[in-house]
Amino acid sequence: MAIVDLILRPGTADDAAECGRICYEAFAGIAEQHAFPPDFPSPDVGVALMEGALTHPGFYSVVAELDGRIVGSNFLDERSAVVGVGPITVDPAVQNAGVGRRLMRDVMDRTAERGAPGIRLLQSGYHNRSFSLYASLGFVHRATLACVQGPPPKEELPGYAVREATDADLGACNDVCRQVHGVDRGGEVADALKQGTARVVERAGRVTGYATDLAFFAHAVGETTPDLQALIAAAPRFAGPGILVPTGDSALLRWCLSHGLKVVQLMSLMTVGLYNQPDGAYLPSILY
Repeated sequence: MAIVDLILRPGTADDAAECGRICYEAFAGIAEQHAFPPDFPSPDVGVALMEGALTHPGFYSVVAELDGRIVGSNFLDERSAVVGVGPITVDPAVQNAGVGRRLMRDVMDRTAERGAPGIRLLQSGYHNRSFSLYASLGFVHRATLACVQGPPPKEELPGYAVREATDADLGACNDVCRQVHGVDRGGEVADALKQGTARVVERAGRVTGYATDLAFFAHAVGETTPDLQALIAAAPRFAGPGILVPTGDSALLRWCLSHGLKVVQLMSLMTVGLYNQPDGAYLPSILY
């Protein structure tokens, strides 16, 4: 199928229903082909996700139209210096025709125009076509993540105090993130503070880690692996498909498995531009 007539335009709130339908069907279709559970349990969840991204001032959106109908969309999380791609979805009826590549080039051009130092994304390990697309566009594989799910351990680690974060913690959270990643994710932390999902862990009276939530669309950072263990153990639940644990942090992954959590799928963290090898412990979000 030729896509010479493909039109790319900014997304609007009115696109949420159709983009949400495509998002659900695209992810559910590829997951079903490989006998994995879908990332989104229903079309309504896909619509809610699209609506949130299309109306959030910190997200750039692009919608693809062909013959007057929406056939795909892509997003760029611009809340922090390093930007995150996704979700990118293409209508199953027009997949493998180059729509996804056009949508990716659009957000990469946007990144270059803004002068953002780096781009990051995560992709499902079983989806070979998306991995090949990102690699061909210059993305480098940096880490393998295990998406794990199950009942939170609900235990306390002696010497590690977990509490709800307050606005006064924003600076300390940014300091921890810069220590571990070289850049902060203050825009996401600020949103989590507004939503009431952010938590911090303290040792000896100072903040040594935080989580915007323990969820698929949230991230966490800690000076040490036990800092993250404390945050994970205190979580009321793991929202969405699960939390994303770097397989390279074998101590953290073993701890999760020994506490009854199960691996749902493996994912790849891929980057373009600035990337610092983490100096500490972290859980990425599905965006990065």
